[in-house]
Amino acid sequence: MNNHLSDLQNREFRIHRIIIRVMLVILAVEWVLLLLDQSWLSLFLVTLIIGTVFSPILFRKQLQMELPVELHFMAVIFVFASFYLGEVQDFYYRVWWWDIALHTSAGLLMGILGFLLIFILNESKRVHINLTPGFIAFFAFTFALAIGSIWEIFEFGMDQIFGMNMQKEMLGDPSGLTDTMWDIIVNALGAFLITFAAYGYLKREKSFFVKDWIRSFIEKNPDWFKN
Repeated sequence: MNNHLSDLQNREFRIHRIIIRVMLVILAVEWVLLLLDQSWLSLFLVTLIIGTVFSPILFRKQLQMELPVELHFMAVIFVFASFYLGEVQDFYYRVWWWDIALHTSAGLLMGILGFLLIFILNESKRVHINLTPGFIAFFAFTFALAIGSIWEIFEFGMDQIFGMNMQKEMLGDPSGLTDTMWDIIVNALGAFLITFAAYGYLKREKSFFVKDWIRSFIEKNPDWFKN
């Protein structure tokens, strides 16, 4: 059984590595083209994506921490879909549901990240706290909402400073308020779904896919956790 699980993890790692390398090739070519075209804002966004790809190296060196491969993969895919496909390749205009799907996914992803952060603190031998399942779920939900709000501030700032249209001005609503509110609503929905599942796992030990990530994270970072 353990050999089967190990083989599955190795296969997932190889798939992750292949996809990341393909994306890096695409991004490197795009980076050069944007530099030659002097498209500085798009160049900044592509550089940000490349930084996300290499983020595990920073965590490993600065914090002596190995990130879950699955979480890193989800983060890279989301940033790639949001910044590169959405902003650089104009998918927000070409595909009507792209913005809704990404903000819902952002709620899910940030909910998972918030759950992992507070769970790690709760289990870490470096921090002496003992939190209830309800508080862990509440923290994960509010963490996702906070990140979503910061993102909306970022969109507003980019529109005001650089004259972009990240808030997606709509017919009859040139202020972009309707788009912003729907972004917050679907972000909250995604966050609620994932934190509800997390609460069920913590409270009743129900099945929850993130538990495998947690177990893998604890195994790779034993110095951070209790015996």
